Amino acid sequence: MRCVIARYPFELTKAGVLASMEGVRPELVSAESVTIGRHRYPVKQVGQVITRQDRRDFTSVEVTRALTRLGFTCHDRPETAPVDTGASDPSPLRAASALLGGAEYGYGSGSMTV
Repeated sequence: MRCVIARYPFELTKAGVLASMEGVRPELVSAESVTIGRHRYPVKQVGQVITRQDRRDFTSVEVTRALTRLGFTCHDRPETAPVDTGASDPSPLRAASALLGGAEYGYGSGSMTV
């Protein structure tokens, strides 16, 4: 299939993309991603491998569009992980502060003795 990525024409096939990504270790997914084989890759990583261009030269939208047309499953940004507020399991710093009689939040009572 002919597609244009970063103003350059490419002739891509599903088999060609599978062969290009074989043996490539997936990076941590923090933005759009695509499932290729049994792995989930960041779209920018796949785009860099199949086009041999720098990631700054193309958008994830261009690569996602091409991969979707080839029949790959593309995913939006992953959900953000819940933020740990420390309420259920105090951090070592909070535990030490509590043992020393420090305030629950902050750095102490606010008074300073000289």
